[in-house]
Amino acid sequence: MSKINVTKTYLPPLEEYQGYLAKVWQTGQVTNQGPLLIELERELCTYLGVKNLHYVANGTVALQLALKALQIEEGEVITTPFSYVATTSSILWEKLKPVFVDIEPDTFNIDASKIEAAITKKTKAIMAVHVFGRPCDIEVIDTLSKKYKIPVIYDAAHAFGVLYKGRSLLDYGDISTCSFHATKVFHTIEGGCLVVNDKRVSDRVELMKRFGHQLDDHKMLGINAKVSEFHAAMGLCNISRVSDFISERKRIFELYDQMLPNGFARPAIGSDTDYNYSYYPLLFQSEDELMAVLDRMAKENIFPRRYFYPSLNTLSYINDAQKCPISEDITRRILCLPLYPGLEEQTVIKICKLLNK
Repeated sequence: MSKINVTKTYLPPLEEYQGYLAKVWQTGQVTNQGPLLIELERELCTYLGVKNLHYVANGTVALQLALKALQIEEGEVITTPFSYVATTSSILWEKLKPVFVDIEPDTFNIDASKIEAAITKKTKAIMAVHVFGRPCDIEVIDTLSKKYKIPVIYDAAHAFGVLYKGRSLLDYGDISTCSFHATKVFHTIEGGCLVVNDKRVSDRVELMKRFGHQLDDHKMLGINAKVSEFHAAMGLCNISRVSDFISERKRIFELYDQMLPNGFARPAIGSDTDYNYSYYPLLFQSEDELMAVLDRMAKENIFPRRYFYPSLNTLSYINDAQKCPISEDITRRILCLPLYPGLEEQTVIKICKLLNK
């Protein structure tokens, strides 16, 4: 049996990709907001039903640009301890202090009912994560944002194609960011985006992502977050297939649901959410049980992943971190199973049999 990882990158037919590369050879432009990149941004806006979308080098720099564009230069950012490390590292990299608020035990998202108690005069933003593409408590967070005049950044790295109440999940908050890494539902090999609510902030992002200048007119401090035409070409190949990707993921997701007993806890998907089936997380009774399953599956050349571990408030380079007992507990017991288009049904059945033992 070949190696089964938690995810597998979809590669389009080579001749289709080469067709876009031929356009690169025709124009001679390989980067600097080339025609393929502009076309992809337009396609993304149409697919997602959003405005002010900026395609950038990766999802992490998207978070950093979001903080900079909102002019958050110092202070504290309220965030979640249950996410990929980039959520926290982007805050730290911008010389800001992450303030961790524990998560809900049933959704694994930041517990919005605990955010208000963490707000101080030093609070400059809320950076929440739609974990595994499941929406945060947007209404409560929005109320707090308005009450305290604090901007909200949603790390929606997992949420491409997700709709909440009929609207793209990336269309909420002051800024939402997404990852287009090769492991995601939609990918451009490397890449990410920002969707910006305010046109003035959007214009700031447009400058910042390209060194802060237009031709010889240097207007502000910027960074290089540009993306090449080769990455955009991959995105153009994949954008038309997203609906098929999600349908295939849903089929595999529901097969897991059918074959695994209710004894395995997993977060629910709300009836107001059209989901993208980006991950299949399971919560075990103990870390020992989880480690035994990992060992058993590795012997069968199957490699699930501990998304997310460890709880980010416990990282060695975090000073004075708050205790987050729910996150710390769940990170020790959670495992995401292989889930990607092309995963064979017999492999899913084998994984479930190993788990049911």
